[in-house]
Amino acid sequence: MPPAPSLEDSQLITDLIALEKKSPKLVRSSIYPAPADPNILVRSWKLNEFKYYDIPSPFPTFARGLFTTELLTESGHGVKHRIVTRGYDKFFNIGEVPWTTWQALEAHTAPPYTLSLKSNGCIIFIAALTPKKLVVTSKHSLGPVQGVSTSHAEAGEQWIMRYLEEKGKTEVDLASRLWEENWTAVAELCDDSFEEHVLAYPPDRTGLHLHGLNVATKAFKTMPHETVDAFAEEWGFIKTRTHTVHHIDEVREFTSHVAEVGEWEGEAVEGFVVRTHVTEPPTEGRGGAKSGKSVEKGQSPYAPGSSFFFKVKFDEPYMMYRDWREVTKTLLTTKGPVIPSILPKGKMKRKETKIYVDWVIGEIKRDRKQFDGYTKGHGIIATRERFLKWFREQKEKGELKEELEEETPTAGKKGGKVIIVPIAIPGCGKTSVGIALTHLFGFGHTQSDNIKAKKAAPAFLKNVGNLLVKHDIVIADKNNHLKEHRQQLRDTASGLNARLIALNWSLDDKPPATVHRICSDRITSRGENHQTLTADTSLRRSHEDVVWMFIKGHEELSEQEVDGCVDIEIEDDLEGMVKSAVDGLWKIFGGPGGMLGEEKPGEEKIREALEQVGDYKAVKGKDTRSILEGKEAKEQKKRKEKPPRYYGILPEVDVDSVLDGVFSSGSDDVDEKVKDGAAFWGELKKEKRATTRPHITIVHGKSLPQESDVWEAAAAVSAADAPPGFKCTLGHILWDGRVMVLTVDNLELELGEGDEAVGKKFLKVFPADTRERLHVTVGTENSGIPPVEGKALVERWRRGERENEGVFEIELGKGVIVGGRLKGLWS
Repeated sequence: MPPAPSLEDSQLITDLIALEKKSPKLVRSSIYPAPADPNILVRSWKLNEFKYYDIPSPFPTFARGLFTTELLTESGHGVKHRIVTRGYDKFFNIGEVPWTTWQALEAHTAPPYTLSLKSNGCIIFIAALTPKKLVVTSKHSLGPVQGVSTSHAEAGEQWIMRYLEEKGKTEVDLASRLWEENWTAVAELCDDSFEEHVLAYPPDRTGLHLHGLNVATKAFKTMPHETVDAFAEEWGFIKTRTHTVHHIDEVREFTSHVAEVGEWEGEAVEGFVVRTHVTEPPTEGRGGAKSGKSVEKGQSPYAPGSSFFFKVKFDEPYMMYRDWREVTKTLLTTKGPVIPSILPKGKMKRKETKIYVDWVIGEIKRDRKQFDGYTKGHGIIATRERFLKWFREQKEKGELKEELEEETPTAGKKGGKVIIVPIAIPGCGKTSVGIALTHLFGFGHTQSDNIKAKKAAPAFLKNVGNLLVKHDIVIADKNNHLKEHRQQLRDTASGLNARLIALNWSLDDKPPATVHRICSDRITSRGENHQTLTADTSLRRSHEDVVWMFIKGHEELSEQEVDGCVDIEIEDDLEGMVKSAVDGLWKIFGGPGGMLGEEKPGEEKIREALEQVGDYKAVKGKDTRSILEGKEAKEQKKRKEKPPRYYGILPEVDVDSVLDGVFSSGSDDVDEKVKDGAAFWGELKKEKRATTRPHITIVHGKSLPQESDVWEAAAAVSAADAPPGFKCTLGHILWDGRVMVLTVDNLELELGEGDEAVGKKFLKVFPADTRERLHVTVGTENSGIPPVEGKALVERWRRGERENEGVFEIELGKGVIVGGRLKGLWS
């Protein structure tokens, strides 16, 4: 028999339950009936990914992949908890946290160091639900997943049953073994026929790659690779290849060599997971806030003797291949023209990627059928291999010399002054990036938010000029989202013989609702740590109005406004944004004779800069309302005193791209219905009658009290600390000459996002007849036509009215799947 669940293990789950109630943003759980025995409920725990980096940790465990059950104690009193499935503790890349720098690893870890190949698949956990039954899970779920024919957990289970049959063993045999040892088997599902990732797997390497056997306890304890390999041999799993060394310097030398040659044992690799253990000195850290003890920089948050993992990931060619996959999916799913300009600029930095994009666009236009299944994970590798073959052939012929030539920076040698101009909106991360760059390069840095003078603009420009006396490069930290602001800085630069270099958070390639969600969430996450714009945690969420105001007023940067530009992806995390800024500025100003010195900052320097950002405390100034001016400020004050006019979902979709893709055909043989729709759509755009902030009305205040249950459920979703996401399908374009709409079908939860429980409660009370009339109003012919006519149009169409009754429709192929958040809306 395995050891009984310990009080320590049980207390861990008790602590997680308490933390979930107190801070649902930190910890969430979901309960599933076990497929092998639906009477047993299994709870999956998910910890906020971003908070793993906090020092001290807010979590009582670092486990990723934790499944538990509730048990009655032997005496029958109260409830105890058993850890059923225990994944690895969260592990980090080199330099990603203070305790994974090479220096810290040398000080706090001990040999041997076992490097296991980082598999390119999805993780699968296998454990004993009972002495006779197995539970098979993915990282956070088990059993079937709605809308998916075969879930990852089910695919993993199919492979297990296949192995058991080949070995002449049964589920009871494997469950009994795992039960007795109290082990969780950790494997990687690598099966290109089920789901392709980035790197290909031949038939003999397809299946479940076993790489760990973890003891199901609070403390992280994993078996040595010899035990894991023996278990794989016994039960039919594929062994994960390993390489063992006996000094941290050997780890560094080995991984550097593999990164340089780009492969190991003849195969491209994503990286290695390094398995070792913690040595003296003892460490403090997990739950440090509770204990009151501080954590030394570089010190590991584990007790001596604990199992300890870190990873060494390679950027190339893995990251490039991943970019190719993502840009291809974007090109295949766009409803507009298939052209390079629709792609995120951050994905187009490599010369090889620009060549790939031109090639794949040609392939899509030549034969789109060859990409059937690509967006569902099939054909990714075959497409890449076709390109690489073509690329090698063209390169041998000398056809790509011009495309592959290095760009020579001309603006970055010493001499003159430089103003770095962020082009952003609140919540983008401009100040955080500015603090990191200042730490790395010693730039001057002035923030407009720190200025308390009534006339802030002249004072800000004066600060920029004063700093340029002491510094060659100064960051003018302001949103600079208007051309007027940029012109003011251009005038300042002209008087000081300085150049302008933009850090551009471009918004034009993303739906406004996506930008709004990202920036609003970041403002909520930073809480009170800002001079002027702090998170409003009331139902009103007034900071979200400010973000909308900036999105609406944002004017895209044009080339002639600045002397150079570095593009930053708004969807990147802070580390990604800082790296993009460093890379871009280094191309302009770095290297011998450059203004940034001769040595480009590496991972450890960037990690130190990120720590500086983490330590930053804003100097308080004006309050949120001061950001709004005049009428906007008065309107916000009124709104705070009133409930929302309605609740609606803000779909993250570019309506213009969807409709332009349908109506922009240049062919002469387009039928009259499409021509009519195109003409109406063109008129809506010309007269500025097309929506700039699409929404799906869920329930209106005018429907009260009849729909009070839906109103209350929607209010609960909107007020949730971790709001759930929803997704739906835009199925048809409808119009009647007065109004144009997009129909909405299949409204459901976006799994794995936010508080799913409150989302499920909302969907439970949301009536079927209301779902039938959901839509996005694209626009009305004139201001005298109320948008509510869109609802009437959808109801007519649902009743079967078509062209004879003046209702025109165009089906959007298989539909456009979009996500969004449910919000209380005042306008």
